[in-house]
Amino acid sequence: MRPLLILFLVAGLSSQAFAQSEVFRPRDVFELERANDPQISPDGSRVVYVRTGFDVMTDGSRTALWVINADGSGHRPLTDGTYGVSQPRWSPSGDRIAYISGKDGRSQVYVRWMDTGDVAELTDLERGPSGLLWSPDGTQIALTMFVPAASPGLSVDMPAKPKGADWGPDWKFVDEMNYRSDGRQGFVEAGATQFFIIPAEGGTPRQITFGPHYLRGAAWTPDGKALIVGANRRADFEVEARDSEVYRVDLATGAFTQLTERYGPDTGPAVSRDGRIAYRGYDDNYMGYMQNRLYVMEADGSGSREILPDLDRSVGQMQWSADGRSLLIGYTDEGMGRLAKVSLDGDLETLPGNVGGSSISRPYSGGSSSFARTGAYAFTSGTPTRPADLWYGSPRGELRQLTFLNEDLLGSRSLGQVEEVWYESSFDGERIHGWVVTPPGFDPSRKYPLILEIHGGPFSSYGPFFSAENQLYAAKGYVVLYTNPRGSTSYGADFGNLIHHAYPGNDYDDLMSGVDLLVDRGYIDEDQLFVTGGSGGGVLTSWIIGKTTRFRAAVVQKPVINWYSFVLNSDGLATFWKYWFPGPPWEHQEHYMARSPISLIGNVETPTMLITGERDYRTPMSESEQYYGALKIKGVEASLVRVPDASHGIASKPSNLIAKNSHVLAWFDKYRATVVEASR
Repeated sequence: MRPLLILFLVAGLSSQAFAQSEVFRPRDVFELERANDPQISPDGSRVVYVRTGFDVMTDGSRTALWVINADGSGHRPLTDGTYGVSQPRWSPSGDRIAYISGKDGRSQVYVRWMDTGDVAELTDLERGPSGLLWSPDGTQIALTMFVPAASPGLSVDMPAKPKGADWGPDWKFVDEMNYRSDGRQGFVEAGATQFFIIPAEGGTPRQITFGPHYLRGAAWTPDGKALIVGANRRADFEVEARDSEVYRVDLATGAFTQLTERYGPDTGPAVSRDGRIAYRGYDDNYMGYMQNRLYVMEADGSGSREILPDLDRSVGQMQWSADGRSLLIGYTDEGMGRLAKVSLDGDLETLPGNVGGSSISRPYSGGSSSFARTGAYAFTSGTPTRPADLWYGSPRGELRQLTFLNEDLLGSRSLGQVEEVWYESSFDGERIHGWVVTPPGFDPSRKYPLILEIHGGPFSSYGPFFSAENQLYAAKGYVVLYTNPRGSTSYGADFGNLIHHAYPGNDYDDLMSGVDLLVDRGYIDEDQLFVTGGSGGGVLTSWIIGKTTRFRAAVVQKPVINWYSFVLNSDGLATFWKYWFPGPPWEHQEHYMARSPISLIGNVETPTMLITGERDYRTPMSESEQYYGALKIKGVEASLVRVPDASHGIASKPSNLIAKNSHVLAWFDKYRATVVEASR
């Protein structure tokens, strides 16, 4: 058991915040549930979704398929949760559901007949399938699966081992650019993801695509004779990782016909009943933040045109309406997910409902939805005090909440309340969006310690959603401020690129202006300020304590400390140096160092804890080790927490979420004074 977690649980039980049993507690994390991947039936009458929770005994996720009628009745499980499930997909006629489930460590494709409840296992695959797509007539299912390739290696002449000799494990020979990937346990296996077709009644999968490439989305043609796919088929695809095109893949011959041609990603095709193709993409000009635009072209690739040139938001989900006269899309606006109907003339009609709440740990934007032929739709939506539930939208725009998954737990908890704030940055007056979480029983006549919590990315966004970490901070008596400083997505391309080749930079002023706003309100003890953040938030946390000593303590989570070492050691060798900097580090050494938090180490006086996963290949442990070493050399109070077997997503296990939060609180509590009365 983690020693600081024990300290927190014991000390916390005797604190004022935990004196009342109804506050949100660390163990409650295991009881949280959320709705994911809602799939509405073609006729709009039912919704199948993935119900996700945690298993306290295995310290992992627990998933099951549930179904519910559009009027909220008939809520029942389709699988028992013994084995994980994902990607439920209705057949075109609505009589069956295909999904992926795993047992004995192997994932397979299953089909359930909805009238009888009969279930058939369609595949016996050695590798896990993904991307299930029913053919238009319901007789076939397309899927993707990784196919390994033999690594050429080297012909190395080694002498034969003497009998019984132990010369250690074999050496690893690497000659690929993208040789490791965060979250995949280190080295990437040689090979590529390929498309396969299987009969809907089961049978041997038939491989359709071959060769090295990156695949990015697919759709069937109306006649079922081809797939329209997004793919990067360049010979130098490892170096030019983002440059993909839309292709037609003939299922009989496997022939690729290229339909788009420009430098940049063209991905995620969707095909109408008459064969027209919608897709997303952009012209790649090496900006740090680029938004997906919406395009439509004819079946042969001719007549491509942009549909929403004036929408200053990135288009995400995309689906044709049943009549082929419009597209149904999703995008994020000011931290909140939106759904909209778009005519082919570019008229946009925003649909009722807010999409989001999929994250449990921190309040990131993100959710999912699907549309029926009738125009009805299902989506996931959360609030600041509840993770994502399942919602239904009728063709007439009426909304109905279908599930209340956490009411049994959170309905009996006194939670921190969340307030939206807007304010101006002291740097240039740019409007900054944020949220304030106040402790249960908040009294504005008292003074509270403040935690500034910073999101990662940096090209991502927070929203008004539930956060287990922020609620645990609030339960211990902290006010929490989280914001979307410049560079955050969902506020337009110009706002996102205010940090282009300038990150970190004036986002510091955006964050400090938010802190000043709360200090000026009178309920924050200015001598009790704390700061933390992960990934991009870890970058900004280490940058902040190099610029100011106003914070009493800091926790820097999975940061980048030295941009020079980062671009050469992370799992994004082909991208970061090209999009976030004017060129490779050896050509721009001064630029790299000027933006590296390590350059400000001489100013740091703030007691600092670092937390990073030992299997993090996005912001490798060596980044944290550099900063820890520098802090120790300088004589700053510092500690380094190494999370065993954790990749960049430290909180992917519920116990890790609790342990991360508990370590942060233990560090801050070490430097925290007692709450005092505010002077008015």
